[in-house]
Amino acid sequence: MVCLKIFYHGHAAFQITTEKNSILIDPHDGYSIGLKPIEAKGDLILITHEHFDHNAKEYVSKPNSVVISTFEGEKELEINGEKIKIKGKKLPHDPEKGKKRGFVAAYLIEIEGYRLLHMGDVGALPAEDFFEWIGKERIDMLYIPVGGYYTIGPMEAWELGSRVNPRYLVPMHYWRKGMNLPISPLSDFLKFVKAEVITTEQPFSLCDGKSGEKEMKVLVFKGMDR
Repeated sequence: MVCLKIFYHGHAAFQITTEKNSILIDPHDGYSIGLKPIEAKGDLILITHEHFDHNAKEYVSKPNSVVISTFEGEKELEINGEKIKIKGKKLPHDPEKGKKRGFVAAYLIEIEGYRLLHMGDVGALPAEDFFEWIGKERIDMLYIPVGGYYTIGPMEAWELGSRVNPRYLVPMHYWRKGMNLPISPLSDFLKFVKAEVITTEQPFSLCDGKSGEKEMKVLVFKGMDR
């Protein structure tokens, strides 16, 4: 069984690795938001939107890195001999249909039989066509902002996560000690959670594949929960 290794680098930055590739989503430079810099490189770098705390591709690029930014549509890539499918959908960054902060791209990544969905800085609950866009096959891992102010807040995040019903819901974009952004801590989101919360070391190994339907779990990375 093929496993994915998932690393959380804080804020909205995740790294997904296989035996052949490293995928980095929404890298930050660390210093500008009060976190440590990301010490990783990406064969594929996905940028949901070009705000400073999500687009630090120059810090994580290699000479042959493929970079995709604010993409809407579908791409089928082959990187280092591995097939990766990317679907992007434009979503508003605010509750005013993008008038305040513009738009972000949600990315649905299909790799080695897994389906991973990164919501970017979604600022309002998506319209019904978003759920049609996801498709009927279950999402294995959902990365969703929970901190509010720039994005949906804790209650909306739980509502959206429950609707998507992934195998693992991974909260992101919340305040941690040292950060200089006016967003809520993870504890505010956990007050709304009605599912088992599990804590993991880095990396988390996603290995259960399509081993039958399971109850959704909320996954929190140790050291990132305060």
